[in-house]
Amino acid sequence: MERRTFLSAAAAAATAAGTAMSASAQTTGRLPVEKGLVIGMMGRQGSYHYRFQMARDAGFECVEPNTVSDPKEAEAIAKAAQVTGLRIHGVMNSAHWRYPLSSADPEEVKLSMEGMRTSMRNAKEWGADSVLLVPAVVNPGVTYEQAMERSKRQVSELLNTAAQMKLTIAVENVWNKFLLSPIEFCQYVDSFKSPNLKAYFDVGNVHMYGYPEQWLRSLDKRVAKIHFKDFRFRNREATFVNLLDGDLNWPAIYDSIAAIGYKGPVTLEIAGGDLRYLADVNNRFEAIIKGATSIRGAKRT
Repeated sequence: MERRTFLSAAAAAATAAGTAMSASAQTTGRLPVEKGLVIGMMGRQGSYHYRFQMARDAGFECVEPNTVSDPKEAEAIAKAAQVTGLRIHGVMNSAHWRYPLSSADPEEVKLSMEGMRTSMRNAKEWGADSVLLVPAVVNPGVTYEQAMERSKRQVSELLNTAAQMKLTIAVENVWNKFLLSPIEFCQYVDSFKSPNLKAYFDVGNVHMYGYPEQWLRSLDKRVAKIHFKDFRFRNREATFVNLLDGDLNWPAIYDSIAAIGYKGPVTLEIAGGDLRYLADVNNRFEAIIKGATSIRGAKRT
């Protein structure tokens, strides 16, 4: 099936599904957010122009690339965004897991700081306004207290550069055994007293030990960016799954995003695929930001 024919058919199918709206969705309507995806969801086949165009054809509006140190590759990404109209809204720093800011090894911290500075340069070149950062990793060799003290010291230094470059450092909640409650996350963000330090909230990453809809309301205006993914826990097995195939309470998440007045990008961070797959994911995305419980039209209770 040709691309144009397929996209028309996909749009018709989404309309025919008759996805039900919640009472609040009927009042508020579609959330005023940009639909984004992480660059890895486009796969690695073809040029950046080809992959960006595929995402654009599937219905996405913005993208979040990883850190790129090669100037030629960075230029290719910038050109692909310009030609296709797929806006680069932020950069996902690539160094913070391998080289945590909370490490006791000065060389690892140095490499981590260099990775963030490269990410910030990428952001400026690409016209993005934020860099995602995992601020610390608690492990057998790094205590919670050490992670807190070391990350704050290093992030404070990075904030000087972020302020000069007019960028936001967006600290993400991940499975790093750190910032394990919404109250602590708020306190961490507030401790810097900087408009250049905010939260990058991932709705799927807290599902095992909290309720993302509650975290969103606690974080409120501290939220700079949002990641979407779904999560399922069955027979003692935890799995990240496609949107609407998991256990997240999407209508409650919809209500919380509307309640805090968030209007920025919402970026998917799930498995990637081809045009057909991405178009289906986009339809699921549309259902969620319109306040529905299912792309198949299941009514919200």
